[in-house]
Amino acid sequence: MTIKEGAFRRQAAKLTAIVLILVVYGFARVPEASESELAKLAEGFSFRSSPLPTMSGETQKTIRNVNPSLDRIAGWVSSVGAAVALNDLDGDRLPNDACYVDTRIDKVIVAPVPGTPARYQPFTLDPLTLPYDASTMAPMGCLPGDFNEDGLLDVLVYYWGRTPVMFVKRDGASSSLNSDSYTRSELVASGARWFTNAATQADIDGDGHTDLILGNFFPDGSRILDARATVRDQMQDSMSLAQNGGHKHLLLWKAPPDGASRSAVHFEEVHGVLDEKSARGWALAIAAADLDGDLLPEIYFANDFGPDRLLHNRSTPGQPRFELLEGRRSLTTPKSKVLGHDSFKGMGVDFGDLNGDGYPDIYVSNITQEYGLEESHFVFLSTGRVDLMKQGVAPYVDRSEPLGLSRSGWGWDTRLADFNNDGVLEALQATGFLKGNVSLWPELHEVVMGNDQLLRHPRSWPIIKSGGDISGSNHNYFFVRGPDGRFHDISAQLSLNQPLVTRGIATADVDGDGRLDYAVGNQFETSYFYRNESNNPGAFVGLRLRLPVRTEDALRQTRVCRDGSAAAALPSRAAIGAEARVVLRGRAPLVQQVDGGNGHSGKRSSDLQFGLGQLAGNEPVTVELRWRDAGGGLQRETIQLLPGAWYTILLGRERGTLNECK
Repeated sequence: MTIKEGAFRRQAAKLTAIVLILVVYGFARVPEASESELAKLAEGFSFRSSPLPTMSGETQKTIRNVNPSLDRIAGWVSSVGAAVALNDLDGDRLPNDACYVDTRIDKVIVAPVPGTPARYQPFTLDPLTLPYDASTMAPMGCLPGDFNEDGLLDVLVYYWGRTPVMFVKRDGASSSLNSDSYTRSELVASGARWFTNAATQADIDGDGHTDLILGNFFPDGSRILDARATVRDQMQDSMSLAQNGGHKHLLLWKAPPDGASRSAVHFEEVHGVLDEKSARGWALAIAAADLDGDLLPEIYFANDFGPDRLLHNRSTPGQPRFELLEGRRSLTTPKSKVLGHDSFKGMGVDFGDLNGDGYPDIYVSNITQEYGLEESHFVFLSTGRVDLMKQGVAPYVDRSEPLGLSRSGWGWDTRLADFNNDGVLEALQATGFLKGNVSLWPELHEVVMGNDQLLRHPRSWPIIKSGGDISGSNHNYFFVRGPDGRFHDISAQLSLNQPLVTRGIATADVDGDGRLDYAVGNQFETSYFYRNESNNPGAFVGLRLRLPVRTEDALRQTRVCRDGSAAAALPSRAAIGAEARVVLRGRAPLVQQVDGGNGHSGKRSSDLQFGLGQLAGNEPVTVELRWRDAGGGLQRETIQLLPGAWYTILLGRERGTLNECK
């Protein structure tokens, strides 16, 4: 070999390496839309923000007092609690009431949504007569629901430091909503110390009544917020496989005992239903929905510090039973992209049909902070092979990267919804962790890369207190699907890219104008409502699927009531878990299920809104309904509805000619 040949070969090797690096970079680089393309995607979208009310006379804070053993990481421990829900609490048949946790004062506030009529003054939901120590307890979220099935909407408030409290709406209470409109009662009478960060409703066992699913973060019995504690608390035992968190709790609805008041609420916890893998993860979010078409809700637990869990529902009335589902790994699939095998930090979860196959897909938040901790969010798309669930296989594959939804920042709540009524879902994502002046990412990197055996000991953690910053300059993402099939963030184009530390996202059409609005719950700062003022939205049809609460009404045929009719006021409760399928000529059907409170700390209303795009004329659309009646029986009905209106649909137990509200 000559000297020239040797030099050429050495240079060729370098050139080959450079080419390979460029090729790999090309694959890894996130495709970005141009400014003009983003502006085009943003056309027609418009939102006006308003702060949610605050309570005067309260001392505000930016960090909580904690167990002395956790004092060095008080900022980390104080990073959750902000929450928001939108629903119809005052009974005016519009979801224009907000229930939210203001972490600056650790209070639950109920108020009319900004910009809606001032029907009552904002007030707080306090346990009052129940045992409550504000120095060791703090609210983490509020879940609206008709828990005693009397046709009035109650509120479940869940906490760190105690078990949840039921705020039951009084029958015949004053038309002006206030704190005296509710009676207080314990959900469970154990007096235990729970640290609940997620709660949702679902008919777990298919008996026709809505049950509760609760997920706790820190181990039950801890003393996290007790600054006088003499017993040390522990952190997670792994950054990727932690199994020492709080328990999940399943509570079945029970009819009140004989002689009890009709307003009484009675739930009974069932034990031993969940396998150990599913029972002890550090839960930050829960979602329940029917994924295989049998109207029994599957459950998704989004766990911090380790694998999420998807459970297949095999229950019968009074006998809840679940089996763990796990995805299958292919040659090109990283382990952490396989459902049930991830090692990430599950923070939020939502369902929505993104691929048009009629089955819910799963959108999950993790941590994807650039130059911080770059994991990946998940978009588990259904393959349609629901038969595989009986074999323990989760028929889902992650497509977050090709869809453009794999990266943002430190993620929390996720929401899939159609804000411009074009029939295509948008994706909202709450982000941000700790806002301060000094970046603590270098110190946090040491923790993440350290030995798992040290993690449980708080003294092995760096100091994380007020003034420290971890992903504090993130903004909330507003993803819109482009012509290329990918989702692109247009928050800057909509002036929604302010740095916030957000936890919960709630959606609802608060004024019934056919445009979906939303609110966000922010940690230790002002929370906001965003009114949808989008221009030229597509057509829509809105459904409030309800079950009559009186036996004599439950025997009737389904009744369709255009909102505004007097008959729509028949006492009823949201048909949690019911499914509506809108059939459009030449297009994939649009499918939604009535949500019982899925996600981290944001709770959408129980209404269903379908964007129909640009329709020719004003022809009726076909809507296929499936639900379980109050006795657990499977029912279905097909109806025709004119677009451009909201309808209250009272679901019956007899098929036949529909009753129309006049």
